[in-house]
Amino acid sequence: MKGLRTISIAHKKPEAEMLKKRKADASVKKVKVSKKNSGAPKRPPSAFFVFMEDFRKTYKENFPDNKSVSAVGKAGGEKWKSLSATEKAPYVATALKRKAEYVIVLEEFNKKPNGNEGEAKPEESEKSSAEVHDDGEQEASS
Repeated sequence: MKGLRTISIAHKKPEAEMLKKRKADASVKKVKVSKKNSGAPKRPPSAFFVFMEDFRKTYKENFPDNKSVSAVGKAGGEKWKSLSATEKAPYVATALKRKAEYVIVLEEFNKKPNGNEGEAKPEESEKSSAEVHDDGEQEASS
């Protein structure tokens, strides 16, 4: 019986060590994620999602009793794969048009101060750049 106890205790130590290693690895793998700006414009849909907007409407008309989102998605994916390049062309064109509009809106958004609807950073709000230059000019002229 003593032999069994030592085996079970010896068996538990590596598990405890493995848990410690796993926890250490998890802390090392953490990556700092940048905060998303809530005021930023929304990315445009791809050609597939433009297609799905139309497909959902027709699917609901044909199958009004089906309320499963996954069924609509699967049917839409199969239909998209079966379409030829000429059949996909209007959706691709619409997606490109929306992307061009998005780029324009994004450039306008990025031109705003700090890129976030006029919110000022704390270090910039304490002293303006004009005050800093004025101090330097007074010292240089003295």
